Amino acid sequence: MKKNIIGLTCISFCSYALTGALIIVTGIILENVSKYFGIPIARMSNTFTFLNAGILIAIFLNSWLINIFTLKKQLIMGFFLTIIAIWILMFYHTIALFSLSIFILGIVSGVTMSIGTFLITNLYKGSKRASILLLTDSCFSMSGITFPIISTFLIFNHITWYWIYPLIGIFYLIIFILTLNLKFPKLTYTKIKNDNYKNQWNISIILLSISALLYILGQLSFISWIPEYVIKSIHLNIIQSGKLVSNFWMSYMIGMWVFSVILKYFNLKNIIIFLTGISTLLMYIFNHVHSYFLLQFFIISLGFFSSAIYTIIITLASQQTKKPSPKIINLILTSGTIGTLLTFIVTGPIVKHSGFISALITSNILYGIVFLISLINLISTKKI
Repeated sequence: MKKNIIGLTCISFCSYALTGALIIVTGIILENVSKYFGIPIARMSNTFTFLNAGILIAIFLNSWLINIFTLKKQLIMGFFLTIIAIWILMFYHTIALFSLSIFILGIVSGVTMSIGTFLITNLYKGSKRASILLLTDSCFSMSGITFPIISTFLIFNHITWYWIYPLIGIFYLIIFILTLNLKFPKLTYTKIKNDNYKNQWNISIILLSISALLYILGQLSFISWIPEYVIKSIHLNIIQSGKLVSNFWMSYMIGMWVFSVILKYFNLKNIIIFLTGISTLLMYIFNHVHSYFLLQFFIISLGFFSSAIYTIIITLASQQTKKPSPKIINLILTSGTIGTLLTFIVTGPIVKHSGFISALITSNILYGIVFLISLINLISTKKI
């Protein structure tokens, strides 16, 4: 039984690492892919929206898929779809097939990440659930540390960008091997009968969903355009830009580990106000400095203090019912994924008309709004 729980937890870790790698490498390889297909970078950024759209659709469909296919069957099918998508990426070099392949990868990673989150919320309870969710989310950050380094290494050595995707596929190979040897829990939706819980759904869940959307939109808009911003506007090289992104995710991961220990000593609704407030301030300072040393310092600080925000949002949402509801978790994940989907839809035109720094300023504003929503959520729940 214990080995089974450890194995299922490892699947959750790998699911977040997979999704993190797919999303994070976008900002690093964006210019190379646009040159490869001979289209402007703003248009290429919109093409990567197919990845985010796939993730969003998958999370929408996952509530339905759970009633048709077991978790094991979903993961096995996902493995074969991943092989097909990577094969298309590597051997069929047209923009249409590129869009199709990253769309497939988006669907696969969205379903897999949903399953990973459901597993954690059903295997663990209370403060341990929050801690394990933080560790799970830290695997997203682990990809953020390693894959910018790998991507910039490939680009610097003139290795074609698409070789990064078979490396990302290793995560799904691990998931596939584990899946074949483990037993999965049956997930059922929790019905909300108590009026107080209905009130919590109407107020807290809506506010948390909006926060998830705006936070992920702000975070990914910021981290996706940093490489281009520091190369074109501050004149750093691609290795330095990759190091900035890696340092962000490294401190993000360390922050998750730290907060996984100390969160149980704090009221989550209070600490999220502190974390969103200080993160907004640190991002503002980052956007207004040009020294490479200061950029490193503030992006490391930002990564650390913003690391627990999304997991706290998920944890607060899961606490709105007596038993964790996949439907509520799915709503938060869907909101976060809508933020992912909107990353280049929102910032692409901003970059085209106002430059890279405007995308970073937009991210800063979004963080500020999340801070205000956290205050409103605290005040509104105290009145209930």
